[in-house]
Amino acid sequence: MIADPDSPERGGRTARHAPPVLARVVGQPRALAVLAGSAASPLHAYLFRGPAGSGRREAAVAFAAALVCPDGGCGACAACRDVLAGRHPDVTVVERSGASILVEDARAIVALAQRGPVVAARQVVVLTDFDLVGQAAPVLLKTIEEPPDTTVFLVLAEVVTPALLTIASRCVEVEFVRLDTETLEAALVATGVDPAVAAGAAAAAGGRLDRARLLARDPRFAARQAAWRDVPARLDGTGATVAIVVAELLASADELVEVVRVRQAEEIAAAAAAAERSGERQASRRQALEDRHKREQRRVRTDELRAGLAALAAVYGARLSATHVPPRRVVAAAEAVEAVDAAAAALARNPSEQLLLEALLLRLDDGG
Repeated sequence: MIADPDSPERGGRTARHAPPVLARVVGQPRALAVLAGSAASPLHAYLFRGPAGSGRREAAVAFAAALVCPDGGCGACAACRDVLAGRHPDVTVVERSGASILVEDARAIVALAQRGPVVAARQVVVLTDFDLVGQAAPVLLKTIEEPPDTTVFLVLAEVVTPALLTIASRCVEVEFVRLDTETLEAALVATGVDPAVAAGAAAAAGGRLDRARLLARDPRFAARQAAWRDVPARLDGTGATVAIVVAELLASADELVEVVRVRQAEEIAAAAAAAERSGERQASRRQALEDRHKREQRRVRTDELRAGLAALAAVYGARLSATHVPPRRVVAAAEAVEAVDAAAAALARNPSEQLLLEALLLRLDDGG
C-alpha cells in the first residue's frame, strides 16, 4: 500500500482536528488520523481494511462527505446531509450484484469513474465487499491506479485476498480493528443509551458496532438472551420438548430481523423519494439496495443465533468453575460447551437452522 503524504506524520491534520463529519468514526484512532490528514487534499484511492462491523462503511461515507463538502466536512451543510442520507449525486456506493464482484460490475465502475462530478469539485466512488473482487480485478486495476483527477476511490474489504493484492498496493491503507466491549459500551452511552443496557448490548455484539446499536434499541434483547440461558433447565430428554424450544428460539431470532426490515423499508422509501425529486431513474440502484438488505437480514439472523449460542455456552461454562460439582457433570459440561461452539461455527456453512439446533439440544440432554 502506498503511503499517505497528507498523514499526520507528514504534517497533515491530526485526528484531534478532524472535520466534524468524521466524528462518526468510532473507536478507530489510527484510521481517523489518516482520514483527517487526507480530507483537505486526498489521493486517488484508499483501502478501508478491517473486520465486518468495525465501522468501515460508515467511515467511508463520512470521509466521502468531507471530500465533497464545500467546507471540508462540516457535517451540517446540504452536501454533508445528502451524502450521509445516501442521495448526493457525486457519491456513489457500489454494491455487488452477485456472490462476488462480476466483470460486468467492474466495467460499470470504470465507466462511472470517467463521469465528471455533477455539483461538487470531485466525485467519490465507494466500492464495497472488494475482498470478493475475483476475476474482475484486472478490469479495475488501471482505473483505480490512475483515475481522472476528479474521482476518488474508497475500496472496502475485510482482508486483502490474492486477487485484491495489486489493487491494494495502489491504495492508501486505512486499517480498522475489531472494537472491544468497552469501546462499544462507551459509544452507546455517548448517544444516550442507558449504561446497563449499553453494557449488555456491547457484550453481546461480538465486536460489531452496528449490532451493538441495534441491540441497544431492541426492548426484547434481554428476554431473548434469557430464553437461551433457560434452555438447559427446559430439556427433559424428549424430542417433543426440543422441537418446541427450537421453534421458540428461531421465532425470537425473527423478531430482531423484523426490526431490521422496518428500518430498511424506511431506507428504501427515502431513496425512492430522493430519486423522484431528482428525476433520476433508480431501478438498478433500488435492486442493489434490496440485495444488500437481504444480505444484512441473513447476517443479523446469524449473528443473533451466534449470540444466543454464546449465552447457552456460558451456562454450561459456569459449571466448569463451580465448586462441589461431581466429576461426571464437569465432563458433561465441557462436552456441552464444545458442542455449542461447534454448532456456532457450523452456522457459517448456511445449514438448516432447525436441524442444527435440534441435533444440538438432543445432544445436550444428557449434559443438562
